[in-house]
Amino acid sequence: MDINIVDTTLRDGEQKACIALDMDQKVKIAKILDKMGVGQIEAGVAAMDGEEKESIKKIMNLGLNSKISSWNRMNIQDIDDSMDCGVDIVHISIPSSDLQIKSKLRKDRDWVINNARKCIAYTLDKGYEVTIGLEDASRADINFLIELCITVSEMGVKRVRYADTVGILYPRKIFYHLKKLIQEVPLEIEIHAHNDFGMALANSLGAIEAGAKYVNCTVTGIGERAGNCDFLKFVKILDGVTGEKASNRSFDNLVGMEQQIREIINYA
Repeated sequence: MDINIVDTTLRDGEQKACIALDMDQKVKIAKILDKMGVGQIEAGVAAMDGEEKESIKKIMNLGLNSKISSWNRMNIQDIDDSMDCGVDIVHISIPSSDLQIKSKLRKDRDWVINNARKCIAYTLDKGYEVTIGLEDASRADINFLIELCITVSEMGVKRVRYADTVGILYPRKIFYHLKKLIQEVPLEIEIHAHNDFGMALANSLGAIEAGAKYVNCTVTGIGERAGNCDFLKFVKILDGVTGEKASNRSFDNLVGMEQQIREIINYA
């Protein structure tokens, strides 16, 4: 089975403390990621507007082989900003844990499902490919995750991202959760792991064992708090240990290309 890499260096990677990328840096990094054969580049958050939005537009105008996506909250204005950039994929993040839904947003599960339907229908009607993120999935009720996945699948969504937003997963739990989702819903699964307990790589591999086909990575593992799954380490262990392969790739000079990106972001 080929594993697809979704690189989020330009979105989650930039959330690492002390890293702030300008437009020129983002464009250079996108070009290198494209040369590395990355299937999808998460280029940023168009709703941030200003230089962030202009950077996404500029990356779109490069004519790269990689598909370009933008991360969105579950609201129409965010989605309009992404459409204004002409991205290939509109990624919509849906709060999925009761901690987020009730404590943070002061809403309920019905509100989440109804708003998800509205945003997905709006985006699909405009002709865009939609992927869904299950935000804070690792603290969510598995039965509600299944309900959400069935809902979005019935609307035409093909892929969902299981996000360990606060980095509390361990491989056995993610294997159980994803195996259950895959058994219950006809969707491709993507894993977004955080490294708070040093588990991002292990959890990504556990997700693959369960049947996930897409893995979020960042160059050198940079990202919010302790970071994300390290691109180079993931590809090396994927090819060298598991027998799986990263698809759509030309990774002959991975180390050299990673070093180029390190120099661009001034990250030793």
